[in-house]
Amino acid sequence: MSQTIWKLENTTKHYDWGSIDGITNFFGIANPTSQPMAEIWMGAHPLGCSLVFDAKQGKIRLDKLIQENPEQMLGAKTYQNFASLPFLFKILSANKALSIQVHPTLENAKLGFAKENQLGIALDAANRNYKDPNHKPELIYALTPYKAMRSFRQIEEIVTLFETVAIPDLIEPISQLASNPHPDQLKHFFAYLLNLSESVKNSLIEQLLLKISSFEEEPYLTIKTLANDYPNDIGLFMPLLLNVIELQPGQAMFLSAKTPHAYLSGTGLEIMANSDNVLRAGLTHKYIDSSELINNTDFTSLALNQLLTKPIVKDNKIDFPVPVNDFKFEIIQSDENIRNEKVDSAQILLCLDGKVTLSTDTESLTLQKGESAFIAYQTGLYSYTGVGVLAKAFD
Repeated sequence: MSQTIWKLENTTKHYDWGSIDGITNFFGIANPTSQPMAEIWMGAHPLGCSLVFDAKQGKIRLDKLIQENPEQMLGAKTYQNFASLPFLFKILSANKALSIQVHPTLENAKLGFAKENQLGIALDAANRNYKDPNHKPELIYALTPYKAMRSFRQIEEIVTLFETVAIPDLIEPISQLASNPHPDQLKHFFAYLLNLSESVKNSLIEQLLLKISSFEEEPYLTIKTLANDYPNDIGLFMPLLLNVIELQPGQAMFLSAKTPHAYLSGTGLEIMANSDNVLRAGLTHKYIDSSELINNTDFTSLALNQLLTKPIVKDNKIDFPVPVNDFKFEIIQSDENIRNEKVDSAQILLCLDGKVTLSTDTESLTLQKGESAFIAYQTGLYSYTGVGVLAKAFD
């Protein structure tokens, strides 16, 4: 291959929870239709594959380019382990909450995908849980203040919050949790909430909103905000169960399989394994399979100070280590000095600020804020210079 670096043209997803101006305000990317710009996908996922500007072929799909020379594009190790680009990189901007969700383990994803195929459930069916046989660990990196819910609170804290709300019809199940503060009992209580009849659920939500009407602190403010967009949704109870956290710009959070979470508002970067498997628990009009979700949920409690990923700073780079092989993530501070970057796998670079020029012996490409590039494994080595900030996704 003569060309090993390509500028990307990426797919925008206009989901209704997206912000109209979040991505525009941060990156200066225009939104001429004024639709919600929820996500920009950078990668080779079939539902939103990036296009590349190839010197020989013109504008083509990144997945097609990878298929033509897989080992040169990905490296032999990645190609043997994953057969395609193993990660998907996104800009994500939420104006209202995404669904409360978990992602299955790799083993459960393979089993669930095979089972639903055997049952003849179409891949695009509304009641399909598993779109592929892959897991979906992910990392979110905040570009603006970024609010989310993630992992169960300490059980004692959950009990206190529910006792403060003091809904009569929940006194008995909460007292059971208080007397047996164990993940199994938390699982039982969570399942109880998810399987309420419509009339009981609506009654409990009505009582909840009445009880917290005068409360002006968290997590009750989050419940009130969610109620504006998702009235009569069982997800309104989740801020009492899950940690509510606001990441500050430059902070990141890794989410492993089986971790309950929901992104609530803000603009950030998300990198994940190349999968679309989502099991939902609330704050959604989409399909909810309570039993499948519960079987794929970790009921371990985590404290608020355990939620963030601790960065490792070395020279001009900030690394956010993750315990998976599908992806890695770094922030690179670039200046007028020329620095070399070794390429051990395919990379996607996104310019977060300024202007940075990438060069090899035969190629040169400049990225400005909001622009991205794909770097093939065969590049081997490239240099970068210019005052700016790059986000690097690789494996």
